[in-house]
Amino acid sequence: MDVKKVLLGVTGGIAAYKSAEICRALQKKGIDVRVIMTENATRFISPLTFVALSGHDVHSDLFEDPKEPILHIDLARDSDLFLIAPCTANMLAKIANGIADDLMSSTALAMASPVIVAPAMNVHMYENAATQHNLCVCRQRGIHIVEPAQGRLACGDEGRGKLADVDDIVSYASSVLFSIDDASDETCKEEDDHDLCGMKILITAGPTVEPIDAVRSITNRSSGKMGYAIADCAKRRGADVVLVSGPVSIDAPAGVDLIKVETAEEMLSSCEDPFTQSDIAVFCAAVADLRPLKSFDRKLKKGIDDEALSTIDLVPNPDIIATLAAKKRDDQVVVGFAAETDDVIENAKQKLNAKHADMIVANKVGGGLAFGCDDDEVSFVTEDDVLSLPLMDKAQIADRLLDQVLKC
Repeated sequence: MDVKKVLLGVTGGIAAYKSAEICRALQKKGIDVRVIMTENATRFISPLTFVALSGHDVHSDLFEDPKEPILHIDLARDSDLFLIAPCTANMLAKIANGIADDLMSSTALAMASPVIVAPAMNVHMYENAATQHNLCVCRQRGIHIVEPAQGRLACGDEGRGKLADVDDIVSYASSVLFSIDDASDETCKEEDDHDLCGMKILITAGPTVEPIDAVRSITNRSSGKMGYAIADCAKRRGADVVLVSGPVSIDAPAGVDLIKVETAEEMLSSCEDPFTQSDIAVFCAAVADLRPLKSFDRKLKKGIDDEALSTIDLVPNPDIIATLAAKKRDDQVVVGFAAETDDVIENAKQKLNAKHADMIVANKVGGGLAFGCDDDEVSFVTEDDVLSLPLMDKAQIADRLLDQVLKC
């Protein structure tokens, strides 16, 4: 296999220093990295850093070499992927509007290979309608977006705008780069189909874990695969995704806002704010119905704590979907899941009304179906209809689910 070549673009923001980590991480994957910088980026980190790391000259001026007047064309032609990380609001606006007034923006306009941008900026700049419009335009044109993270920003503000984790950026770039030769992936919508662009989606996934003591807990066998597949497809189709997940052993899709929780009460608390902002909420998590009345911060010992071990008093957990969906707006769509062993459709219909949901995804558990599997057999139950799907991959189910949600 030929060595893949990534052109790394560095723009002028405080997160520019992380570009050096991105460069090294890409190189560890056997990728040849070349770097271009905006003039402002050179004020945050020296080009010599990238010369030393990449082993190549670093360019920042469109006309720096009179002998090479079409540098941007040569750079674009010789790259398998263009990754701009960090990408400022200014550079994002240039790319969205086709402006080519410096080396970076001219190269982006000349790229025939995939382009990925990882925005990083102040929360108010990120949430500004102009920036959100530019992100939407970029998605519609097939440009990949690695969404910024949420947290404390360099300016002291709190909110979304931090450069995504280096590992997430590198993982996303690698997945795009190494899938160029295999564009036949049919497990989800094509990358250029961004029918969820501009929409906010809340997804819950995985099990909850209710502690009995320091080592024991009440939980279930949910792997989180279904919820994570929905998050992945929603992100690829252009949505802004918040994924609230119980403990699982799989990686979250690149670009989603992952919130890790353990208990049902933590999951409810973590969902409350994203739910109010969401257009679609998909409650896929397998939430424990009950939790111990009392949890011990030490291990209960046989022969010492026999009384506590012999009887564990349980109390109901909050009903997350019913609690939140009772306050849903008219323009929100709420989807729940019903894992049943018997009377699957009948139980799903009852749950539809009890949970104030617009749709229930019903599936039969046991017999090698549902928990831990890569495929499943489900039915979409609404007030007026039941659509049953044959056995298929969970990524395909996720795709069909989002299609059905849009019809709602």
